[in-house]
Amino acid sequence: MVTVFTGPIGNLSHRFFEFRKLSQPIFSDFSRKSVRISRRTLKLKMAQAAPNPSRQQKVIITNKYGNKLVGVLHECGTKEIVILCHGLRSSKEDNIMTNLAAALENVGVSSFRFDFTGNGESEGSFEFGNYWREVDDLHDVAQHFHGANRIVIAIIGHSKGGDVVLLYASKYHDIKTVVNLSGRYDLKAGLEERLGKDYMERIRKDGFIDVKRSGGSFDYRVTMESLMDRLNTNMHEACLQIDQECRVLTVHGSSDTVIPVGDASEFAKIIPNHKLHIIEGADHPYTNHQDELASVVVNFIKEILHQDRGTSS
Repeated sequence: MVTVFTGPIGNLSHRFFEFRKLSQPIFSDFSRKSVRISRRTLKLKMAQAAPNPSRQQKVIITNKYGNKLVGVLHECGTKEIVILCHGLRSSKEDNIMTNLAAALENVGVSSFRFDFTGNGESEGSFEFGNYWREVDDLHDVAQHFHGANRIVIAIIGHSKGGDVVLLYASKYHDIKTVVNLSGRYDLKAGLEERLGKDYMERIRKDGFIDVKRSGGSFDYRVTMESLMDRLNTNMHEACLQIDQECRVLTVHGSSDTVIPVGDASEFAKIIPNHKLHIIEGADHPYTNHQDELASVVVNFIKEILHQDRGTSS
């Protein structure tokens, strides 16, 4: 029985290949009968399946605190690279992260999606706050690629990750394109929905609050220190420090029930070089609007690349 490769091939290592028998419906004109395929035909089918060859590889970067941050590099052979940042209690495997990486890959732009400290495969302890600590993680990742002679053309973050990329832009001024997907403007908001009523009284009494899943099982612990980290992180003041030269795109869903769409308008009021795009009907994770989200973000990145390459030439 002959086997063929499906999916993008390019320079991928063997562990990323998907094998299927010819008895499975790979090509619509194949029957379940035995089929003889020449080497030439097989190579042609492989080439047709991979119009944009790319490689995916795991990359581990040690941050300034000694924790190993684990990420996946989507290598398209470009010097430019985009860094993708996940949200609270999420990871690099979140649908938004993987779909954006695939969309960028389709237009030939390399990207890197990674897990913040204490999330996914990365080392360290999860913390509810840690906003500036995650900015440090992002800086360490950016420095890694700068050291590899790459140009980080944009940083993209969803939800908490959206806040992190904006905070990064307020502190460091080396990356001139930022994409904020459904970030929260007022970090004092949304706490009662997550932690329950009288959360300040309870955390002062016990020193922590255990957040439970809908089924009642333990999810994660919020300490007084991590809560205060969030409460003391002022997005308004930080965004006032973002350079005029930094191009910021904010995307938000009109039906977001986790972070209200009004937060996007607040960012638009205070960030100088800002573009706002509202996706009608989209919820917080863009459940039924992944393609539209990817299109908006990728078109923005392509426009920036075109401008930058035009300026340098």
